Amino acid sequence: MPKIAFQGIKGAYSEKAIYQFFGPDSQTLAMESLEEIFSAVESGQAKLGVLPVENALTGSHPMAYELLMERDLHIQAEVIMRVRHTLMAAPGVKLADLKRVRSTPQSLRQCEKFINRHGLETIPSFDTASSARDLAENPKPALAVIASKLAAEIYGLNILQEEVEDAPFNYTRFFVLGNEDPPRAQRSKTSLIFSARHLPGSLYQCLGEFAERNINLTKIESRPRRNRPWQYLFYLDFEGHWQDPVVEAALLALLRRAGFVKMLGSYPIATTPHPGKNL
Repeated sequence: MPKIAFQGIKGAYSEKAIYQFFGPDSQTLAMESLEEIFSAVESGQAKLGVLPVENALTGSHPMAYELLMERDLHIQAEVIMRVRHTLMAAPGVKLADLKRVRSTPQSLRQCEKFINRHGLETIPSFDTASSARDLAENPKPALAVIASKLAAEIYGLNILQEEVEDAPFNYTRFFVLGNEDPPRAQRSKTSLIFSARHLPGSLYQCLGEFAERNINLTKIESRPRRNRPWQYLFYLDFEGHWQDPVVEAALLALLRRAGFVKMLGSYPIATTPHPGKNL
């Protein structure tokens, strides 16, 4: 079975997404940074990589999109995972004992109502699973961690409460990345990056090529170009495969109107899990 790279350590949400998509027997490879996911796949150290790109509550992951621009891996699939945050502490610690809670800034934001209700001081961290591991190695009676239930089980922490996130539709979207294009699916989505020319109506005209052909855009987001001040790149998702005749026509027209176009891949459309489904 091929290795699949992810950012974090054992018990990270990205690893949980791998198990959801590929199955519980998947071989995972933990990397320290998002950039190392790309390097592992490019070098053959891993066959595939899983990259978190956006959350339904807190928005897109800027570094993920910058890496998609800078590197040349292809999107193989998208994974949409229902994120269930778990509050955990050292064995013997109760909810009433807590004064502080540690997790990533994104996870803390997703659990603001619970945190405020219990009057907890927040401590931002780089990674949820490493926060759980560190607490297990250095127990503190007034400190809890918000991470995955898998992390609590791996590092032997006491689960104080499950599903402490503010909203049941707390989904994170991941891309599965590889060196090749995936097989064509019956229902596909395509992702690309483009820049509009610095002319009146340029963005309108670029997007109009899709509207004129009744192609449904599912995401558009602008990001500043790192090498050109006050110029922007647009990240676009739309329904359809690049080999569909209508999509091919839209892409050819976009190439004529845009200043720059980079294809990220066409891949099967993922189904959003029901909020109540236990994954």
